[in-house]
Amino acid sequence: MHPIKILLADDHTIVRKGIRSLLDGEADIEVVDEAENGREVLEKVEKLLPDIVLMDSTMPVLNGLEATRQLTKRFPQVKVLVLTMHTNEEYILQFLQAGASGYLVKQSAPQELVSAIQSVHRGDIFLSPAISRTIVEEYIRQAKISDKEDRYDQLTDREREVLQLIVEGFSNREIAERLNISLKTAGVHRINLMHKLNIHNLTELTKFAIRKGIISLES
Repeated sequence: MHPIKILLADDHTIVRKGIRSLLDGEADIEVVDEAENGREVLEKVEKLLPDIVLMDSTMPVLNGLEATRQLTKRFPQVKVLVLTMHTNEEYILQFLQAGASGYLVKQSAPQELVSAIQSVHRGDIFLSPAISRTIVEEYIRQAKISDKEDRYDQLTDREREVLQLIVEGFSNREIAERLNISLKTAGVHRINLMHKLNIHNLTELTKFAIRKGIISLES
């Protein structure tokens, strides 16, 4: 069985040497070369065609994210495992969308790095436990937003009119006068639309309206 060929990419020499020393002790892993910036990564991948690039996120000349985008497009057979200090969910999602097969924080235990390499080489997606939690939380948050966006379609034309007037600051009485409906009917529309959207306060309703383009921040 051939060892897993790894290209190390990090702009800190001491970090590269430390990782290399760790991986050199693994019989099924071979570090074929090192790179200190994203441009060098692309050049060495073209020459060596490693199985996996262990990619730092912040590097000079060409950063890890852009290097990942270009690498996965040009060399889809080469996997990218990101090794970084960053745990921001937006940052993580950008790398996954760019084609990375794994995301590992540098605080991880050495054996977790080895497991991540083996997992990615098998074709799996690997995320550090802390990262997995972050991604799940972000997914749930986005799902809730998406769910509310979809619920907008459930509103009647009149409820959409009332929604806009509410977030523009009009009271129920003013809404009733503008739409030529009774005060009671205006109140019922307010209750119904907030129930359909599962939104229960004006602040959240305003945020929703901004996301939908019903009003703008300059309004």
